[in-house]
Order: sequence, then structure tokens, then C-alpha cells
Amino acid sequence: MLVNAASYPRPGGTNEDFVLFNSAAAVVLDGAGMAPGMQSGCRHGVAWYVEQLGTFLHAEAARADMSLAVCLATAIESTTNKHRDTCAVDGPLSPSATVSVARVRGDVVEWLLLGDCTVLVQSDGTVTATTDDRLAHVAPRAREALAGAASGSPERQRAHEALVQEERSQRNTQGGYWVAAADPTAASQALTGSETIARVEGVALLTDGAGRLVTTFHSTDWPGYMGLLRHSGPEGVLRQVREAEASDPSLSQWPRSKQYDDATIAYIRL
Repeated sequence: MLVNAASYPRPGGTNEDFVLFNSAAAVVLDGAGMAPGMQSGCRHGVAWYVEQLGTFLHAEAARADMSLAVCLATAIESTTNKHRDTCAVDGPLSPSATVSVARVRGDVVEWLLLGDCTVLVQSDGTVTATTDDRLAHVAPRAREALAGAASGSPERQRAHEALVQEERSQRNTQGGYWVAAADPTAASQALTGSETIARVEGVALLTDGAGRLVTTFHSTDWPGYMGLLRHSGPEGVLRQVREAEASDPSLSQWPRSKQYDDATIAYIRL
């Protein structure tokens, strides 16, 4: 399993994505950011949370003696226990992350995702994209209000805060959406899949920021995206994401919550 990865923080910001890999397993996480000025109740912050969770998850997954869902549950519990005594880990604004992981186990490639990361699998010449879009169906009115507010305006700041508050009230609830936060039972809501190695040409794990070429800017489709990864690698793809983001500073051509997002890709060849 050969892995090529890249992770770009949003300009001027701390990278709240995380990637870690070896020849056995790769993990990509996307920490859930806050609207400017909001407090999470965790003194460590989102970047610390994703680093802890990602490191624990990679160690569990690389051992290959448990299912990926159990690995994720164990990693969530270990991370929560590391700051339970100092932080409000069960609060709705506590740090959380979307998760994707892939590993080789015997003659099989296994993958898992929780939240709106995307897993791309190219097998027998066909690219299959899997993501968990439950978050996109939460708080539709608040989402519309944010989209209708001018970039950089006080109205947009208030709309962003309102959206975060409403989203977090439905985090890890039935009828809401599921991510890694403090409760390890969220891992049971993850999407999983597997394929024999002989059929797989490549796998890609990407955060929603990296997927913007397809989901936001519509400059290619998922098979085309995998083609870009083959020819340009993760660095080349992320440069294209940044160029598209920079070309629309007003967010008017391609409406989105923020001009730039952290963006991370792990591209796996077998």
C-alpha cells in the first residue's frame, strides 16, 4: 500500500484537518470548526482534538485485529478520556471531526467513513464515491440564511453562528447527523465497505474542502477527480482547489460557507 498525501490549511488559519499513514493504514480527519468568536468548552481546541483522535485511530487500525468501527469507537473513547477532566467534552460545542480510514487486511482493502469526508474507490476501472451527507439535510433555513448574507457582513457572522448552534444541537442524534465527538457509540453509525485487493487500482480519502472541485466548483466529476490524482497527485489537486477558491472571493459564483477551507487528501495505490 503506497500512500501520497497532502494537507493545506486555509490561508491564515490553523489546519484543523489531519492525515496519518503507513503501509498498513491511512486516516484523514476534518475537525468541525467554529464561527469566529464562539467558544467550544474545550481548552485544547479542534486541531488538538483531531490530532489525538487521528493518532489513536491510526494505531488501532494498523493493528488489524478489530473491525474499523471498533477501532474508531476505541479511539473516540481514548481521546475523550484524555481531556474529560479538563474540558466540557459532552457539550454541544465540544470538538468533533469527520473521519475516513482505509487499510489493507490480508487480501482485502477495508474503508470506513463517518461524516462528510469522501472515500473514492477505483476497482475494475470504475470509480465509486461514498460520503455521508446527513449534515447537509440539517438546519435548512439557517443554511439558506447564511447563503443569502453578504460575505464579510455582520449579518453573515450572525447567520454563521446560528447555523453552527442549530447543527450542533442535532449532532449525534437520531434524525440528525453523526460525527466523532465524545460518545464512542457514534462509530456504529459509520459507513463501511471492502473490496479484494486484486480488484482495486486506487483509493482516495478526502475532506470536504478537498472535494470542492466536484461538489462546489463542478469542474470535474469523481472519475475525473481520480484521474487528476493519478496524473497530478494530491498536491496538484489541492492547488486547483485553491485557485478556484481564490477566483471567487465574494462567494457569489459558487456559494459556500467560507472562501477557503482546510483541504486534505490521502491517495492510496495498491
